[in-house]
Amino acid sequence: MKTLRAVRGFPPAVRLLLVNQFGVNTGFYLLIPYLALHLDENLGMSAAAIGIVLGVRNLSQQGLFIIGGSAADRLGARGVIISGCALRTVGFGFFALGDSLTVLLAASVLSGLAGALFNPAVRAYISVESGQRRAEAFALFQLFATCGALTGPLLGSVLLLVDFRTSALTAAAVFAVLTVAQALVLPAREVEGTGRTSVLGDWREALANRRFLLFALAMTGMFTLETQLYLLLPDGARTATGWAGAAGLVFLTGTVAGLALQLRITARLKERGDRGRWIATGLALMGAAFLLPLPVTGRADTGPPDTAAAAALRMLPVLAGAFLLYLGVMVAQPFVMELIPAFGRESLTGTHFGVFYVVSGIAAAAGNTAVGWAMDLGRRMELPWLPWLCCLAFGLSSAAGVAVLRRRAVLPEPVPPSRTTSVRKAVP
Repeated sequence: MKTLRAVRGFPPAVRLLLVNQFGVNTGFYLLIPYLALHLDENLGMSAAAIGIVLGVRNLSQQGLFIIGGSAADRLGARGVIISGCALRTVGFGFFALGDSLTVLLAASVLSGLAGALFNPAVRAYISVESGQRRAEAFALFQLFATCGALTGPLLGSVLLLVDFRTSALTAAAVFAVLTVAQALVLPAREVEGTGRTSVLGDWREALANRRFLLFALAMTGMFTLETQLYLLLPDGARTATGWAGAAGLVFLTGTVAGLALQLRITARLKERGDRGRWIATGLALMGAAFLLPLPVTGRADTGPPDTAAAAALRMLPVLAGAFLLYLGVMVAQPFVMELIPAFGRESLTGTHFGVFYVVSGIAAAAGNTAVGWAMDLGRRMELPWLPWLCCLAFGLSSAAGVAVLRRRAVLPEPVPPSRTTSVRKAVP
């Protein structure tokens, strides 16, 4: 009930974008986790071809975030959000209907470009529309995203009982509904004056902001460790219990924790200390989370449990680690999102979000490669604890980086947007 009251306290545009993020994650995770399986088992593609399809989708999104951010600043976030969701509808439709590598690559490019468009645009829109309640808005945004990330795989696993195409068409339908809802309900905001630099000039301004780039690089740990919710922790849950379905309990833990704690944590921390302090604390918690499962995942001589009771007992440290990781995300992420616009001009809010995700995404890709390498090396050398300590190092190093930036007064104070929700033009 508290969550619903908090949602009702925001303007209709913010409420729509919160629901939109639930739908975006539901549609995305309904399809993407099962795409590699479809390409392998249903289409008989080689591992190299599968890697190309998945890599092109990820590169199209991560590498083009800056395009979506600039488009939101110059054309207005509303149109960019709608265009991105429409593109993902088409891209996911291609996944459903295409069997050839050419069609699948086109689907990957379209779906990746779609994410590059609407992700920074949504965050820029919320950043301005939520006014002084920016941190709470992003806390709710994270909560709706987490719920969608749980709902999507569960729905996808059911639809796969029919076939992959049914799952893909359902995902496309979700984005089609979101596109129509945004076109009908989402109000347009005025775009600031035309007497500005070129797009390249905007990018140079953001990239020349040394404080901003240092902050983005310091967030490498957050993005790297968040990814382990879909890689290392599910693998640890399966290893500890011998049950393939144990990974679902990791996601359920995060959803329940988010519903119960996210708003309370953000509201209380907002009044106690500066943002940099809590971002560093959250990153340290995220790193420490990978210590808790070590008693059951870090031993090479541990076989599968003999009984259901033993499996449940061994699952507890993994769930404790998952809870602590989600807790760290809940502490840090709303304040990270709140600070990004404060590094530059309000008229470049979208550009800063775009650059932030490009820089952090590239750094996090390198981090995820390191974690994957540690997993492979740990298996070969019977050192299963290696990737877990690697993640601990990422979390603590990122926390230390933010702490140094805070101590040197590099981090700005969040600045409320000058525009308010009443400054709008009519929806075309």
